[in-house]
Amino acid sequence: MGEILCKKNAKLTTAESCTGGGISEAITSVSGSSQWFEFGFVTYANSAKQKLLGVSKETLDKQGAVSEQVVMEMAQGALLQSEADYAIAVSGVAGPDGGTEDKPVGTVWVCWHTPTESWAQKLMLSGDRQAVRTAAVKKSLQQLLQHLI
Repeated sequence: MGEILCKKNAKLTTAESCTGGGISEAITSVSGSSQWFEFGFVTYANSAKQKLLGVSKETLDKQGAVSEQVVMEMAQGALLQSEADYAIAVSGVAGPDGGTEDKPVGTVWVCWHTPTESWAQKLMLSGDRQAVRTAAVKKSLQQLLQHLI
């Protein structure tokens, strides 16, 4: 992924909730990632999503933090604050608590934003808290890589 972003002279940013910085950690474990990744946001609390990324209180109140609309706003906010070209935003219910009938444990929304498009996907992941978080990190990066290729 890094080689492709470097060839495009592009930067990536992240806006993470349930992954708690896991996507950023995976990115920065790659030598040379500072050429295409400057920083990301860990906005675990709704107040952080609002203050740092500009997610609207109305969206959070109506849709909840684990929703397509919120991850779309998270990605947009990360792009505005970072001036990056690409963004990954993620919010979900990693468990073991916090799930509801509508959003059970393992529900994760991911948004990808590129210079030409933005899209979101709902993932239904299984396993314990760490398995859900790890799968969300992996799937979010794989999807962006597939788009870049």
